[in-house]
Amino acid sequence: MRVVLTGGGTGGHIYPAVAIARQCEAESANNAFLYIGSEKGLEARLVPQEGLPFESIDITGFRRKLSMDNVKTIMRFFKGVTRSKKLLTEFKPDVVIGTGGYVCGPVVYAAAKLGIPTMIHEQNAIPGLTNQFLSRYADTVAVSFKGSEGAFRKGKRVVYTGNPRATSVQSANRERGFASLGIPMNSKVVLITGGSRGANVINQAMIGMASRLEQLEDVHFVYVTGDIYFEKTREAVLQMLGTMPNRLHIVPYINNMPEVLAAASLIVNRAGASFLAEITSLGIPSILIPSPNVTNNHQEANARELEEAGACRMILEKELTEERLWKDITDIVQDPALQASMSRESKRLGKPDSAAVILKEIHRLTTRM
Repeated sequence: MRVVLTGGGTGGHIYPAVAIARQCEAESANNAFLYIGSEKGLEARLVPQEGLPFESIDITGFRRKLSMDNVKTIMRFFKGVTRSKKLLTEFKPDVVIGTGGYVCGPVVYAAAKLGIPTMIHEQNAIPGLTNQFLSRYADTVAVSFKGSEGAFRKGKRVVYTGNPRATSVQSANRERGFASLGIPMNSKVVLITGGSRGANVINQAMIGMASRLEQLEDVHFVYVTGDIYFEKTREAVLQMLGTMPNRLHIVPYINNMPEVLAAASLIVNRAGASFLAEITSLGIPSILIPSPNVTNNHQEANARELEEAGACRMILEKELTEERLWKDITDIVQDPALQASMSRESKRLGKPDSAAVILKEIHRLTTRM
């Protein structure tokens, strides 16, 4: 099968597309892939690392306020459609799959106009602008959260599939996760991260907590700062403590996140949908700090799905303090019954067969069209 994948801007859009490719490979060796992304997006770096052929188009997102930049964006959109049609005509895909981000717009739109079967996947409880626009052109809209199908009333076909990243983490090697961090096997690990690019507000809370970490015996803390915050965060901890505690591990980025997740006892993170799919697939308790700087505040809606089920504790960014975060961490880590209950509810929300469900829908599309 010949598959074009598109999605970008954040790891939350990129990794679901990669997960779909891996599911295709698991089913058959007879596949060809092309990933079309933005030349300035995170996908330009991450996708080639995954071994997938990559082509780029020049595209930017819309500003929500009136701006001349939106006129330029419209011009880039139509240029992107022209470039996408050229790439699609040359590659001759059986299906085009968009996983979110503004780069999907011209690619999926071009595919629809060329009569190529199309699917878009929405990771969040509240859909983004690009997928709302594309839903009237795509043959199938796949959603990650049960009950969010109604957000796509103009869609030709809307199906609940879950997020394919849930499948990717199922085979993650827990032992390699511990080894990659240099942490003894079966230690308690609290993983604190701010998403693929990092979050300064979470880093500041992490810095403030650094002097308290020794209070929790036999617990290792892994701070994932994001590349741009790494040196600043590490230096701040060293200035505060003089030396780096043995059970504190500060890293800029984690390339083998599924393996590290498999080793984690508790996760502190934003509430991006792909990450939530991963932790619920593994049944990991979490403390979620939704980013307020996202379209329609969708991360808070994502987090509330888990909070209402008892799978996480949620801290709004405006309420985040080092004291509040430390209290929630210690409450969970020191209460095995609470940790077990949160883990159970987290796993109940997971959909580890998501990639297989999506691939089944892809086969339906390509045999019907």
